[in-house]
Amino acid sequence: MLRVGLLQNIDSLNPFLAVFQSSTELGRLMYDFLNSNAAKDNAPAPGLAEKWESSPDKLTWTYTIRSGAKWSDGTSITAKDVAFTYNLMMTNDAAATANGSFVSTFESVTAKDERTLVIKTKTPQATMLSLDVPIVPEHLWSKVSDIGKFGNDQMPVVGSGPFVLTEHKPDQFIRLKANKDYWRGAPKIDELQFIYFKNSDAAVQALRKGEVDLINRLTPTQYQALGGDANITLNKAQGRRFSELLINPGAATRDNVAIGDGNAALKDVRVRKAISQGIDTKALVDRVLKGFGEQGKGIIPPVFTDFHWEPTAAEANKFDPAAANKALDDLGYRKGADGVRISTDGKPLKLRLYARNDRPNDVTSGEYIKQWMLDIGIAVDYTTISGNQMNEQTNTGNYDLAFSGWGTNPDPDYILSLNTCSQRPGADGKGGTTASYMCDRTYDELYAKQLAEFDRAKRAELVKQAQARYNEVRPSLVLYYENALEAYRSDKFSGFAKQPEGNGVIREQNGVWGYYGAVPAGASESGGSSNTGVLIGVVIAIVVIGGIAIVVLSRRRKAASDDRE
Repeated sequence: MLRVGLLQNIDSLNPFLAVFQSSTELGRLMYDFLNSNAAKDNAPAPGLAEKWESSPDKLTWTYTIRSGAKWSDGTSITAKDVAFTYNLMMTNDAAATANGSFVSTFESVTAKDERTLVIKTKTPQATMLSLDVPIVPEHLWSKVSDIGKFGNDQMPVVGSGPFVLTEHKPDQFIRLKANKDYWRGAPKIDELQFIYFKNSDAAVQALRKGEVDLINRLTPTQYQALGGDANITLNKAQGRRFSELLINPGAATRDNVAIGDGNAALKDVRVRKAISQGIDTKALVDRVLKGFGEQGKGIIPPVFTDFHWEPTAAEANKFDPAAANKALDDLGYRKGADGVRISTDGKPLKLRLYARNDRPNDVTSGEYIKQWMLDIGIAVDYTTISGNQMNEQTNTGNYDLAFSGWGTNPDPDYILSLNTCSQRPGADGKGGTTASYMCDRTYDELYAKQLAEFDRAKRAELVKQAQARYNEVRPSLVLYYENALEAYRSDKFSGFAKQPEGNGVIREQNGVWGYYGAVPAGASESGGSSNTGVLIGVVIAIVVIGGIAIVVLSRRRKAASDDRE
């Protein structure tokens, strides 16, 4: 049994609603996708589809579903399951919550027979080999009356991935059993457990004691401290996450109805840029990350070299408090006797800043930002809150400044889509997964163009232009790209495949390779599954974060309170 430390709640077991990284990582283990991402280099690879072809105009795509693949209840997986999944997302708003952008240009999805799937799109769509959508079994999900309220928690949960979910205790643990009939072959471990911890310090201590076998999201201090343990192996990877400071540009619904209580001063992009100039991202990398990361630029991290944006000297955000002060002076925000500027309403310019209390780097960064803001005449009311509380505040637009972060995919479409006008919530506060409440026509046009461009070099240029526009509008400041710092008990397990090969991550992959390839110590890496017999029953160490219970059945829109895939 492989035991993994988990620091983030599961927002939903329903793959149509799940947005948190923890939930989507779990979903990959439970459900296969039409295509996968190769462990070696993240390139599109066969998944449930073993081959595919497109028409010359790129509007019709025909996939051949592999024969012999079965759901964990023994039912055959067919093209009808795939068609059902996509059609549900095309016709049901709740089903489109997490991944609706992938079917936004679909005209029709048809199962021609058991193994032939045909997708027709209205316009060319460059993501047709990167559809990041878990496929669900039609014979069970067709009976679900309300997707938005369905918890998908009847155990064992029928899936198609290498592991089957058998038990979930919110804020305690998740238990999965190996899928012995998995089409790639059964995993080499019989059981996989995710164990909740209140914070990374508790997870580190559990790793030292041998109570868990694999952890990630280590702080630099924790990572360095574990280096002297002979039974523990460290992994430093170029991460696929970016960390940002949201600057509320005026939260609104997709019908442009204002919501939330963001400070009106932040609606002015000049104020948002002045705030950015007052933040020293290099100091955050040096002091908070201790060099284990890179300064932020665009919303595609440098691990994805083709799509990462490098700003020109004129575009780059420079730490320049003098320029920030002058900009605010010129806008009429005069300083009072206490050094705090006065807003147009005659009140002190005071902003609320929220950080998640379970993300140490954000918590520490917040202290620096609070002081830097005071240096340019902005008072900051800094509060650390739970993940659920952060989700509530950002979902409703009730924030001024807030830390956030997102994991990105090898294909840039999804992370770009989060900042389009259509991803803002509806009038009822539901639907959409906006990362920033951004709505900009120029950005939306660039987004549409990159989605329709199949020439990789030309598409990369459009993706970079979209990031440059994001930087110009500045609904957030990308602070840094953290290295992924991981550790595992090498006296108990080996064979953890990294993605990409070499300097990639073990956990939070665009695939299942890290867990799927894990081998108990003393077992053959080429052998079949093995049961270590280390523990029987439930492992401890779990806390309800912030005293707030997790809501698994929520249909509420999921905001960027932490990181999505």
